[in-house]
Amino acid sequence: MNESIVAEIRKDYMYDLAKKGERVDGRAFDQYRDISIEPGIVSRAEGSARVQIGNTQVLVGVKIQPGEPFPDTPNEGVIITNAELVPLASPTFEAGPPKEDAIELARVVDRGIRESGALDLAKLCIEEGAKVWMVFIDVHVLDHDGNLIDAAALGAIAALLNAKLPNERYEMGKDAQLPVADLPVAITVAEIGGKLLLDPSLEEEQITPAKLTIIFNKDGSISGMQKSGTGMLTSEQIYQAIEMASKKAKEIRKKFLE
Repeated sequence: MNESIVAEIRKDYMYDLAKKGERVDGRAFDQYRDISIEPGIVSRAEGSARVQIGNTQVLVGVKIQPGEPFPDTPNEGVIITNAELVPLASPTFEAGPPKEDAIELARVVDRGIRESGALDLAKLCIEEGAKVWMVFIDVHVLDHDGNLIDAAALGAIAALLNAKLPNERYEMGKDAQLPVADLPVAITVAEIGGKLLLDPSLEEEQITPAKLTIIFNKDGSISGMQKSGTGMLTSEQIYQAIEMASKKAKEIRKKFLE
């Protein structure tokens, strides 16, 4: 049978399941796959964490070094976030310069950290206008089975919590923990057959017309949102997505980060 026909049959099957309140892997709409976080697994990095959500795996490393501040923020440290999608992690990834998916992943992770004030950048100033700490966050996707943004965002915060300022190496005193001031959690909601579900698997991502990622701060406020896909979400669906995601963000933060 033609592959496109098989894919269309599978899509119709998953849509029919969603309309009946079911998912192909048996999860409830608000249920995540199993989550695991393993901090400190890269000895040469200032901080690191490996996060697994179901079969999706990401490795996040944090490197820290002195550098010059940006001219418009002379008394604040610098955050630079990159993401790498290597072909070994998924047949859909291609070698070469970062593609749109990698750029989006890095930007959403960066936005959550920056807009939430997860790092107290003023405390990363060494000498105003001359020297600050530069924090490089590198996201490496090891295995892609859907919901990369949530896994990468969780890995970034876990790696920052694990990181230390390398004061001793640069003769600035003893090493110290990074000044982590908030714990943003990203939650992705996908729409299938008019229903909203959390933590879409790769198979679900391939058929959803629209996804919405919402980043929640510790106090429940929202520090970022990212809509993906060509489909539309109604205002009612957006409010419902925020309510679903808010509850799950609190649960994940309490279980894994606090």
